[in-house]
Amino acid sequence: MQSGFARTGTHMWAHQKMGVVPDVMTLGKPMGNGHPVGGVVTRAEILKTFRGGYRYFNTFGGNPVSCAAAMAVLEEIEDKQLLANSRTVGAYARGRLEALQDKHLCIGDVRGSGLVFGAEMVLDRDTKAPASAFTDQVINALRHRGIILSKLGRHKNTLKIRPPLPFSTEHVDLLIETLDEVLSSTPLQS
Repeated sequence: MQSGFARTGTHMWAHQKMGVVPDVMTLGKPMGNGHPVGGVVTRAEILKTFRGGYRYFNTFGGNPVSCAAAMAVLEEIEDKQLLANSRTVGAYARGRLEALQDKHLCIGDVRGSGLVFGAEMVLDRDTKAPASAFTDQVINALRHRGIILSKLGRHKNTLKIRPPLPFSTEHVDLLIETLDEVLSSTPLQS
């Protein structure tokens, strides 16, 4: 759900980047840009099997207001060229984050695609020992400075950065400069 609607910067849907065709694809929060709407996309033969084998009811199915919101999101993605923006701004953000990695040894890896990217926090770059507690400190320090991020990964030591599609290079600069300040002022502890 989080990697659809042009967020990867390469395709409308992340599965296209991977060269995979899913049997069923679910669409959620980004579909209505805040308005409650969701969807399921599948092939006709799967839908036929589902309809014939299960009793299904949806209180809000086909709601015209929700459908209009979802349609407006698709139109906005196209009109504002947000797929291209995701690609361009995402590449800029990743480059800025990689430059920050050169400065701060606590950044063990930078990865991502488009506006889905992150930085893995480590205690030691050679061993890649996860800096989970440090990641929590960084997230909280960023929050106190007005930037909301979360974490992910097996050890919860990777900053999850997934900004909205209209994110700009100016926003990236603010993010990276603030992250640089936080990393410079937060002692790395195991």
